[in-house]
Amino acid sequence: MSFAATTGPGGMSDSTQAPTTVTNIGVAMFTVADQDAAIAYYTEKLGYELRADVAFGEGGEHRWVEVAPPGSTARLALNPPMGGAQPGGGGIGVETPDVFAEHERLSAIGGIDLDPAPQPIPGAPLLFMMRDPDGNHIAVVQVDS
Repeated sequence: MSFAATTGPGGMSDSTQAPTTVTNIGVAMFTVADQDAAIAYYTEKLGYELRADVAFGEGGEHRWVEVAPPGSTARLALNPPMGGAQPGGGGIGVETPDVFAEHERLSAIGGIDLDPAPQPIPGAPLLFMMRDPDGNHIAVVQVDS
């Protein structure tokens, strides 16, 4: 992988291209084997809200599903496999002001594939990883409130 020779602060490329008109990351997408099971996992286990569950397509044969943590403007779409794709393999990061409390909360629920409690690593944010039933990865990262 190569990067532009000229870099700005933080090693980011010093691009001469016009700035983007994109202002937000609104929806991340995970491929799931069963949309109903995924809705149950995210709403019942993780405590997310169901934001959309809409049929679309010519005969309503497709379904658009979105979930999100309460208060979040970003959403997570739960899509069936398309074009030969397999469920799982995606990844997102979610933020919390108290990573230890969230790890404890999820551990108490049970049935969630999560790593042990986070350990501080110099130069890295405090976080732990978990996986949904389809193998999508979720990093739970501590942020200052």
